Amino acid sequence: MVSRSYSNLLELASGEAPPPPSIGPRRLPRVMTAAGIISDLDSDTDSDSNSDTGSASSRPRTIVVANHLPLRVQPDSNSPIAGLSFSWDHDSLLLHLKQDYQNAPPKTDFLYVGCLREITELSMVDQETVANHLLESFNCVPVFLPGDLLGRFYHGFCKQYLWPLFHYMLPLSPDLGGRFERNLWQSYVSVNKIFADRILEVINPDDDFVWVHDYHLMVLPTFLRKRFNRVQLGFFLHSPFPSSEIYKTLPVREELLRAVLNSDLIGFHTFDYARHFLSCCSRMLGLSYQSKRGYIGLEYYGRIVSIKILPVGVHLGQLKSVLSLPETENKVRELIEQFWNKGRVMLLGVDDMDIFKGISLKLLAMEEFLKQHADWRGKVVLVQIANPARGRGKDVTEVQNEIHTTVKRINELYGGPEYKPVILLDEPMQFYERIAYYAAAEVCLVTAVRDGMNLIPYEYVISRQGNDKLDQVLLANSSGSVVPKKSMLVVSEFIGCSPSLSGAIRVNPWNIEAVSDAMYYALTMPEGEKQLRHEKHYRYVSTHDVGYWAHSFLQDLERSCKDHSTRRCWGIGFGLRFRVVALDLNFRKLSMEHIVGAYRRARRRAVLLDYDGTLMPQQGSIDKSPTARTVEILNKLCGDGKNMVFLVSSRRRETLSGWFDQCENLGMAAEHGYFLRLRRDAEWETCIQAADCSWKQIAEPVMRLYTETTDGSTIEDRETSLVWSYEDADPDFGSCQAKELLDHLESVLANEPVSVKSGPHIVEVKPQGVSKGLVAQRLLAIMEEKGVSPDFVLCIGDDRSDEDMFEVITTAATGGMLGPDAEIFACTVGRKPSKAKYYLDDTAEIVRLVQGLASVSEQAASSSEVD
Repeated sequence: MVSRSYSNLLELASGEAPPPPSIGPRRLPRVMTAAGIISDLDSDTDSDSNSDTGSASSRPRTIVVANHLPLRVQPDSNSPIAGLSFSWDHDSLLLHLKQDYQNAPPKTDFLYVGCLREITELSMVDQETVANHLLESFNCVPVFLPGDLLGRFYHGFCKQYLWPLFHYMLPLSPDLGGRFERNLWQSYVSVNKIFADRILEVINPDDDFVWVHDYHLMVLPTFLRKRFNRVQLGFFLHSPFPSSEIYKTLPVREELLRAVLNSDLIGFHTFDYARHFLSCCSRMLGLSYQSKRGYIGLEYYGRIVSIKILPVGVHLGQLKSVLSLPETENKVRELIEQFWNKGRVMLLGVDDMDIFKGISLKLLAMEEFLKQHADWRGKVVLVQIANPARGRGKDVTEVQNEIHTTVKRINELYGGPEYKPVILLDEPMQFYERIAYYAAAEVCLVTAVRDGMNLIPYEYVISRQGNDKLDQVLLANSSGSVVPKKSMLVVSEFIGCSPSLSGAIRVNPWNIEAVSDAMYYALTMPEGEKQLRHEKHYRYVSTHDVGYWAHSFLQDLERSCKDHSTRRCWGIGFGLRFRVVALDLNFRKLSMEHIVGAYRRARRRAVLLDYDGTLMPQQGSIDKSPTARTVEILNKLCGDGKNMVFLVSSRRRETLSGWFDQCENLGMAAEHGYFLRLRRDAEWETCIQAADCSWKQIAEPVMRLYTETTDGSTIEDRETSLVWSYEDADPDFGSCQAKELLDHLESVLANEPVSVKSGPHIVEVKPQGVSKGLVAQRLLAIMEEKGVSPDFVLCIGDDRSDEDMFEVITTAATGGMLGPDAEIFACTVGRKPSKAKYYLDDTAEIVRLVQGLASVSEQAASSSEVD
């Protein structure tokens, strides 16, 4: 059944927008033609081999992709460029990362792809004119969207649904964020496709790095990875990533996760955001992560998707430049006259006018402060700068009305003719004015209830450090000879910058009394302590600027992509479920024709088959006993006199004997090969010396303790091993408990002759030296003793325990146990890193393969009877 999430994205996107104009006659030296680039979106061919790449530049290039270009657009009737004038937006983070990154080697070129802010729809001719001008003058590639599509994409899906959800607001009613609408999701995917088309016009996939920014473009990596399987692609999320309990309410949750996982590197501001993302991948996709040498990685179909945790920084150069402006100096003088010289201390809040910035909560805390501390009335003023809202809608209007009402009430209660305890500034403000407020404020309050990062505290710290000119201004209005450096911060626990500011006073913004107490503490803290905290803040902020952030991310992106050329890549899946499999160059799918030919030629064959996950699916039915068809196939295979067939399992020998009682010639190995039986009427033997299982008296109480505390976990007591399973437990908690149990068992069993291993949803303790590799060795040795060394060996398994068998049979030829002409087929289930040379996709393919070989044997037997 075709998913309603639109497996055919071309149908979804068709008709939404006209094709983007070509960039014009003066193209970049590395240009891809755009014709038909996504026309075969649902084809599974690897496009890399057919890519027509341009010549590589001598300098590396990064294509920075975001919803908006770092440009300002102004109407200009005298401009020949569609009546518009363009300039850099010096407040844009995307511009900052380029400017700061280029201050240090290695030098790199940056190309920007994105939309233009607040621009009316242009004719096709004007679009091409603008595109050529922006490419030549700014190295920018604009994406033009029709107004209706833009509205559904940005104001519809992004701001009314995805953004509130990522900030923990569930649409429990129509008034609380937008409900999910399928047509808005269609528009979101359509816009991401248009962005992909634009990027594909200019990318050199072999050399360029692509850096995609934020939640507006979360499905873009799938489009790019589909076209170029080896594209070097990073994604950074600037918003929070919600907990799995919130995220899983998203109807397209898996589509978004899989799309982002088509990146090579995924960046987050904090460990909490990354942890939530990893938890979602575990709970919804069954993926686990590993930390190796300081790097966190997710294995996704043979690709290692790296996770980067690093908060963005500020542009030091810009801040220091603005601090040095005469306008800033004059504004600081004005503020000193307005507050300091009247004996008043300024508390400062700088926030966007939206529901998550907590302005109303901050005002209530100020009201509580004035209520509790009458001696501070007339001495302290909260200046609240409210930047214009980025979104629009009923919620913004309600926030504005509530703020104005609260400010009016506080000023009426505690103000006077010449004193207003709260000053609200909600008109657009020049950047230098904001910097001047920072420099003059004693305390900065950032009490957002949820925010991805928030650089206001960083800007405040740098501004409070000041410079020599500002020091002279401040000294002229103080009695000291040296300006003490202080930057008192009261910050919400729920903003991304909070973990990095260890000297700040962290608060729960919902606790009005606690915020009020934090204000008082910030004002009355000893001067020496204030200065020490500022030094700590400044040391961190000045060394972790936006250049450091960009350089670190791109360095890790390069590291994450370094093995692209050494891996064989191909795409599987349709639409937004598309993903790339990347495996060793020698790893390939086992061809039925190839193995059947070798099977027919063979004079003597050895076949080793795992059971769970190979002949029987791991997931699905609770009953794991073999089907009548499976037993019939095995009997046909064992009935061939040329074959010696072994079933290798971790299960108990009693279980295997009962299940396969009808298979007379089937050899079986139980409990990972500790017990071995050559045929049904033979006695069970052991591959190693009889084990002393007294260690169970130590291990079982430990396992029982973890079983009692982990709902859904169980213990299986086998003859020679103990297995703790958490398959039915909460995946995150079960995995955490499994790691703890593994360490605990290794500690208490350190002096016992056992090994403690983890597997898929299990922790197992078994005698040392026991492995499935022993079964392979024993089988080959038995055949060698009988003088019938096999010239055909087939070994199939699905998990880590089967890798020992693969290793034994692949090294058997060089070890003399097999002839030089022996054909060896080590096959794993699923496309994943393995010691096996071949793979098949699932148990269904395994059963078909074994059935095919059994049919060959049956046909050969029939032919012999006829002869």
